[in-house]
Amino acid sequence: MLNYVWLALLFLGIGTAVTTDLINQNENKYRNNESLSVVISFPGFLEKKPEKSYQATLEVKQQDFNSFYNENIPYDVTIPVKLTSHPGKSENSIYFKVQKSDPKIWQDMAAAASGEKDNLTGMIMIDSLVMSPAGQGSIAKAHIILENVSFLKIKSVTNAALDYAGTAVTIALGLIGIMALWIGIMKIAEEAGLIAIIASWLKPVTKKLFPEVPPDHPAMGSMIMNISANMLGLGNAATPFGLKAMEELDELNPNKGTATNAMCTFLAINTAGMTLIPATAIAIRAAAGSSEPAVIIGTSLFGSLCATVAGIIAAKTLEKFPIKKGQSSVWIKNNLTGLFILLVIAALVLLVIYSGTGKLITNAFSFLSAKTFKGIIETFSTIAIPLLIVLFVGYGAVKKIKVYEKFIEGAKEGFNIAVRIIPYLVAMLVAIGIFRAGGAMDWLVYILHPVTNLIGMPAEAIPMALMRPLSGSGSLGVMAETISVHGADSFIGILVSTLYGSSETTFYVLAVYFGAVNIKNIRHALPAGLIADLAGILGAVFIVRILFG
Repeated sequence: MLNYVWLALLFLGIGTAVTTDLINQNENKYRNNESLSVVISFPGFLEKKPEKSYQATLEVKQQDFNSFYNENIPYDVTIPVKLTSHPGKSENSIYFKVQKSDPKIWQDMAAAASGEKDNLTGMIMIDSLVMSPAGQGSIAKAHIILENVSFLKIKSVTNAALDYAGTAVTIALGLIGIMALWIGIMKIAEEAGLIAIIASWLKPVTKKLFPEVPPDHPAMGSMIMNISANMLGLGNAATPFGLKAMEELDELNPNKGTATNAMCTFLAINTAGMTLIPATAIAIRAAAGSSEPAVIIGTSLFGSLCATVAGIIAAKTLEKFPIKKGQSSVWIKNNLTGLFILLVIAALVLLVIYSGTGKLITNAFSFLSAKTFKGIIETFSTIAIPLLIVLFVGYGAVKKIKVYEKFIEGAKEGFNIAVRIIPYLVAMLVAIGIFRAGGAMDWLVYILHPVTNLIGMPAEAIPMALMRPLSGSGSLGVMAETISVHGADSFIGILVSTLYGSSETTFYVLAVYFGAVNIKNIRHALPAGLIADLAGILGAVFIVRILFG
């Protein structure tokens, strides 16, 4: 399944980039070899010889800019430039750095232009030159021709592929220390029997979720620790526990290279990303000036709970209908009736939910304010890591385990796991980077907009919903950008924050966790993960509509 997803991300990204560039070239979107009317001011007189450079200010009137580029910016463009005069020539050179506050089309052109990053060059022809009213400089009416730019999307795809490859390695290398620490700690707890004790406490629940895993197997304890760390928002501890769990689950795997039912269920829970407190989203909201940054705790918890329940149900349902390798289309054809019935049931459930039962859920938890809940969870999150270290190592010492030696043994395992996932991480992140940079995401937003209107999701929130399963850093950037435009406490601002806290980066999780144990046939893990993502999105839209719509 991942093979087809990977190919789709690559070819959709590159195909969209090529198509967009050809359209832009045909329409001359960036006005190559065409002149734009400007006003330029600089101190003193413009001397033609010898060659001389000036720090000047370039101004483009709003009407002229919009007419020239077919844009709709609401302001005049003013930008500092470096102007160099050339003796004996009618043209002068200009050079300027494009800032984030400048028009988007110039930002795009600068990103793909030759020379230094984010810089544009061109030629300026002076039409008329007069002294400024203050007599301290010159003002000239002129026109400029900026350097030719072409194939912007293809260049963006190339840059994204290289950047994301480097990012993948950076992420994996950053995991080495964390992996060594937590796998070492887990090794002590495992040898001391503490993990088995924890697993026995939760046996009634885990037996239902993972019936094929023996209750006293180390994998059970690792999965419990991973899920607990995720719920507390301890991502730096959750990943090592999860990777260790996958290794231990693979020990029970009779068919190496193919995911087991337990692996698929475990990853469905992981991709749902249930977290009691979405600390990152709250921090972004606070930085953006929100009056109530923690207001999304309840909405995110509801959304991620929907995702978790849907992910577990999907995993448990799909495992009853195994898809043989290469026979996906046959499976769909044979189970078309069942799939239709499931869709009808889902539609009826959504209809019931949207008819007003959300108010009951809201009222049921009205006694617990967001501030109180945030304080409780923050306290647990703060003391959780030191408490786990003291508890695990202390228990090992009491049981007379050679804690240092066992820690080193586990740390070596953690190091090997972190290095082993690098190829899988590079492959997935590069494909995601190409898909995003090529513009396929924009096309998908345009296609899905009529559908999302039916559930009350504004178009501005669609990029967040699409990006969240693909990339953590990408979705974080989309959330921050959306909040900066619409406001942290607006309906859209609260919705994108809730979407961020209602699910996880499905493709990243699958690539890393399955890569750690060299699983190539992931079976129904991806459909279950995507169903969890969809449920999280619907739950987020529903609860935010009920409370803030």
